[in-house]
Amino acid sequence: MPVLIADHAAVAALLPMGECMRLMEEVLRTLARGDAILPLRPMLRLPDGRGIFALMPAYLGSPRSMGVKVITVFPGNEGTPYDSHQGAVLLFEAEHGRLAAVLDATSVTAIRTAAVSGVATRLLAREDAGDLAILGSGTQARTHLAAMALARPLRRVRAWSPTPERLARFVGHAYQEQGIVVIPARSAREAVEGADIICTVTSSREPVLLGEWIAPGAHVNAVGASVATSRELDSAAVARAALFVDRRESALNEAGDFLVPQREGAVGEDHIRGEVGELLLGRVAGRRSPDEVTLFKSLGLAAEDVAAAHHVHARALAAGAGTWVELGGARA
Repeated sequence: MPVLIADHAAVAALLPMGECMRLMEEVLRTLARGDAILPLRPMLRLPDGRGIFALMPAYLGSPRSMGVKVITVFPGNEGTPYDSHQGAVLLFEAEHGRLAAVLDATSVTAIRTAAVSGVATRLLAREDAGDLAILGSGTQARTHLAAMALARPLRRVRAWSPTPERLARFVGHAYQEQGIVVIPARSAREAVEGADIICTVTSSREPVLLGEWIAPGAHVNAVGASVATSRELDSAAVARAALFVDRRESALNEAGDFLVPQREGAVGEDHIRGEVGELLLGRVAGRRSPDEVTLFKSLGLAAEDVAAAHHVHARALAAGAGTWVELGGARA
């Protein structure tokens, strides 16, 4: 049987943000029901500290499938022609173990990560929220802008980046590609003051968002830090917020935004109120008051990658899209 090869353009065409947000709701429900196998991701850190090589395997009971994302994370790629996250998602069918698709991981990661933040924002942000602040100006800034525009009607968008040239490119792209005016801010504090939705999508290892800057009632999506030693939020920001995660086990092992405040004694394990999938199933309560600050800590899950790959494969098969090659597996 032929194997789908989906490059960046094919993934973007077959996985539009609105569809991906609905898909991520389903996969997070599946995870919360326990109908998935999701081991913690093994990571190989390069000896010179330049990057990480990671494997992210998962099995889904619905839709029944399995796969792995093989990815490198090189934060130093900011400002180069290369994305900080690169690799491939391999999708296998679960009946005979046949390889079904190989997808560009950069585009899958960019779209599904923002889609999950969009789901969390729909569930946790105030209904009248629409003043968005984005800290960061790379790939995730672009996809998060698209997801936030679907989650809530946006009244104003401000953005900050430590690299003015990249911020200018992001502002231009937002208007040219999405028709959204983004106001460049001179500092992170200027960007977030008064905002009721905040997305941190930087490659920083140290806090770029302080708790004292966050307005009452704001919702925060913390996305950029994905290892136990890095964080984008200071301890005060985490301590004052109702914290929700994509997966509790992952957060307790990998989320520096939570683990550093925990080591400092600012929060305990019970500070995690629940998973987004539990919110979707009605097992935990979300926002409790208009002034409550809510925080979604995103790590990104292999189950999301497998679900996205399964969706892209099904759509490509139905539409005759993508490139198909014979790549072994069948007996001669």
